[in-house]
Amino acid sequence: MDLSILPFQKATLHAAYHAGLSPEFVVAEALRRLEAANDPGIFLDVTPPEAMDAAIGALPGFDPVAYPFWGLPVAVKDNIAVAGRPMTAACPAFTHIPTEDAEAVRRLRAGGAIILGKTNLDQFATGLVGVRTPYPVPRNAASPDHVPGGSSSGSAVAVARGIVTLSLGTDTAGSGRVPAALNGIVGLKPSVGAISTRGVVPACRSLDCVSVFATCLEDAWAGFAALAGEDRADPFSRLMTWCEPSAVPQRIAVPRAADTHLDDAAGRAAWTAALALLPSAIEAAITEMLDAAKLLYEGPWVAERAAAFGDFARAHPGALHPVTQKIIDGAKGFSAVDAFRGMYKLAEYRRVAEDFFAAHEVLVVPSVPCFPTLAALEADPFAPNARLGVYTNFVNLLDLAALAVPGPKRPDGLPAGITLIGPRGSDAALMALAQEFTRRLAAAEKARAA
Repeated sequence: MDLSILPFQKATLHAAYHAGLSPEFVVAEALRRLEAANDPGIFLDVTPPEAMDAAIGALPGFDPVAYPFWGLPVAVKDNIAVAGRPMTAACPAFTHIPTEDAEAVRRLRAGGAIILGKTNLDQFATGLVGVRTPYPVPRNAASPDHVPGGSSSGSAVAVARGIVTLSLGTDTAGSGRVPAALNGIVGLKPSVGAISTRGVVPACRSLDCVSVFATCLEDAWAGFAALAGEDRADPFSRLMTWCEPSAVPQRIAVPRAADTHLDDAAGRAAWTAALALLPSAIEAAITEMLDAAKLLYEGPWVAERAAAFGDFARAHPGALHPVTQKIIDGAKGFSAVDAFRGMYKLAEYRRVAEDFFAAHEVLVVPSVPCFPTLAALEADPFAPNARLGVYTNFVNLLDLAALAVPGPKRPDGLPAGITLIGPRGSDAALMALAQEFTRRLAAAEKARAA
């Protein structure tokens, strides 16, 4: 068997294991792919050989039903604890070694997953571009001249390059969707609280989610299924009635022209092609939901980031990336009164969202409005980052679920995609629509090739 061409998807690897392939060979191939990528920015820590051997040796007998991730290589964003391995949150001065796995990591291991290593990120998960790190910047898997997306940059690139089957990221303002879109993979951002964030370095603790990256919808859903569930030790965990994808939602909304923000012709062409695969969608106004995003970086929720790691920053002057430092410095401009006023305004926006999703089951938006180059970020570290969050920043604030899915490519060959958004608990409905959209996309591509 030629492992070099073997897709690292769950179904393929489990079929190979059933035929006699050993986890040792898969891990060796994963490490070979990492070396071949020649990208020192993807991983901040790779599990050493002796620990990898111990993990493989501890695997139970092959049983993909009881252990849905048996022998699958996975990666973990380096703001999520992996016991015994360094955690930095992309800040060298913050480096420490957790003694316990994060709950999400514990559940992955319980499912038979093998942790390949810890991935790079925008420092303290603050950014959507993937370049706010003191370490080498991961290279976008589709175009090394463009940003990889963040903050879960390394996690997305590790999956897009086929090094791991899936990876864990986090998502507060789009960190589990933007890098998925920019690297042409799936990014599942669950309902807030559906996956425990215990053991995760917080960014905005009330909004943080653990997200899942994969190359296919089936693997992303399998990851969500393994990770979801109430964790009473996490005060932000919220019980959610589990259901599997079934009926495809029919009441689908897309942004009206005034709320469609796409910055170049290639992006607009990809969005038009995606709309052709959603023939029943109707245009709707989403202006107020988009406006809610201002609370996150222009309002008092900036102070929640300072609550998360501001004490560390004050105790370690000069330790933060300059852009990260500037962002949390903005917290000084907000008072407790501002925080309460922000809460009241958010309650108004959430009522708008409730009314919207009473009329529509799913909102479909372009995943990102632009595809910045590294040169553009060097010239302006802030504006392109803010622009990338147009269709993501409001989602966690409004207690919504989201799923980023690859769509028709841009005419320039860069990846493009759509994001499906629904109310809390709509994760299965979003997946059902994503599966139908992906089937239509595959059929359209097959017809064009014929």
